[in-house]
Amino acid sequence: MNMNRLINMVIRQVVRQVVNRGVKAGAQKIAEKGDRPAPQQDAKRAGQAMKVLRRVSRF
Repeated sequence: MNMNRLINMVIRQVVRQVVNRGVKAGAQKIAEKGDRPAPQQDAKRAGQAMKVLRRVSRF
């Protein structure tokens, strides 16, 4: 592997981790509905929706 490919690979991994953390945090904030914690079912659905969105965004 040349250096350019290695650098791109590392940058992609870091960006992917940062974006995933942001998506998870955003989904958690949406699911909270104010000060009270979200019911387990809503949190599960929000997580499933985020997974689907990540899969679709790859294409």
